Amino acid sequence: MTTGTTSARPATAVPAPRTLPPLGPNRKLKLPKQAERTLSNGLTVIAIRRPTVPLVEVRLWVPFGRSNLARSALLSQTLLSGTATMTSVQIAAELQKVGGGLAAGLDPDRLMISGNGLVTGLDRILELLAEVITGASYPNDEVTVERDRLIDRIEVARSQPAHLARVALLKRMYGRHPYAVQTPEPEQVRAVRPAQLRSLHAEKIHPAGAFLVLVGDLQPERAVEAAERALGDWRSTGQAAELPPTPPLAPAPLLLVDRPDSVQSSLRIALPAVPRSHPDHAALQLANLVFGGYFSSRWVENIREDKGYTYGPHSAVEHSVAGSALVVAAEVATEVTGPALLETIYELGRLASLPPGEEELEQARQYALGTLQLGMSTQAGLAALASAYAGSGLRLEFLAEYGDRLARVTREEVAAAAASYLAPARAVPVVLGDASRVEAPLAALLPIERAAAAS
Repeated sequence: MTTGTTSARPATAVPAPRTLPPLGPNRKLKLPKQAERTLSNGLTVIAIRRPTVPLVEVRLWVPFGRSNLARSALLSQTLLSGTATMTSVQIAAELQKVGGGLAAGLDPDRLMISGNGLVTGLDRILELLAEVITGASYPNDEVTVERDRLIDRIEVARSQPAHLARVALLKRMYGRHPYAVQTPEPEQVRAVRPAQLRSLHAEKIHPAGAFLVLVGDLQPERAVEAAERALGDWRSTGQAAELPPTPPLAPAPLLLVDRPDSVQSSLRIALPAVPRSHPDHAALQLANLVFGGYFSSRWVENIREDKGYTYGPHSAVEHSVAGSALVVAAEVATEVTGPALLETIYELGRLASLPPGEEELEQARQYALGTLQLGMSTQAGLAALASAYAGSGLRLEFLAEYGDRLARVTREEVAAAAASYLAPARAVPVVLGDASRVEAPLAALLPIERAAAAS
């Protein structure tokens, strides 16, 4: 008879935790080779060399102050629907031959036509772009189809809490300024006719003040010449429209927008901000990052990681041609709406009262500088940056200057920016949720005004 024995598994040593290596020195931003020319018709062409892949990114930025929101929105949806000589299908097929495509969109400041394709097809892409902006015909059948699609999208948006909260916040921020309303009513869109789009096109789409940005594996001077051949004859009798400056952000009672039976609340707060070129902007960006602008921020740590009130809180400075603002946003469960707002006000007040620590500031600085480098690392990112900057009267050279500003900002400057722009007393708060459940806890924190959700 044998006796079985159990052999012990040999112990394994637990590896010691590895220390993360120190961050390397900040790399100086290296600006790519570029060329710029303003054509005789007023169109400014900016060509930037980024030879990572054999493609080219195209961005046409046309100033477009809106006189009629519904017509403007539908125009952007139907701009590529055909010309006197080509149908929408033919335009798409010609673009596909050079591995490309174009799309149009609209924001409060501009009409943007964007796309990309093989760099060998740049001449053809520019020819088709010229065909559209000088000869869009807005065919009746295409307009009818796109009008119905746009109405459907608006109806879907109007059922989304985030959209409704945004609508309420914009009205609260901007009053009678054109930025206050950015989505047309369905019945307004339904009333638009093709002839009205053709008239609006003639009035608003013009080269004066417009920017064409080309980024890719190209020779900048040759690309500018190609753009001039294709678009140099673009003429328009329309006049550039200038938006008035946005009104100063006026502190106001909390606007509670009632959405009965909602299981969550949409929390939004607007705070004052400054444009990219302002001396305070670098310090404000870092103050925002420390507060809530990235995952390691105080606010995210507080209401997401520590208390579990929300999944994706975020704050960001939003830049428009007529003004800038800092917007704080979070979706929280109904039962923690009051506590979430309390912690948000607390974190704003804490940053406005006490400067961030050296390590805390350095982490935010590294994130900001890394994001700047990352935004320039792809053709599409560089095209987006260059076109956004061009619309604000800036060029890529500003990026190097701005990177230097971020690297030099001190704790004291960040604290001063936080006190000036992030103080809770300067906030414009909006909460969309079930008023029957959230009004009492919110009223314990701030004065309240009530409103019904848009239907």
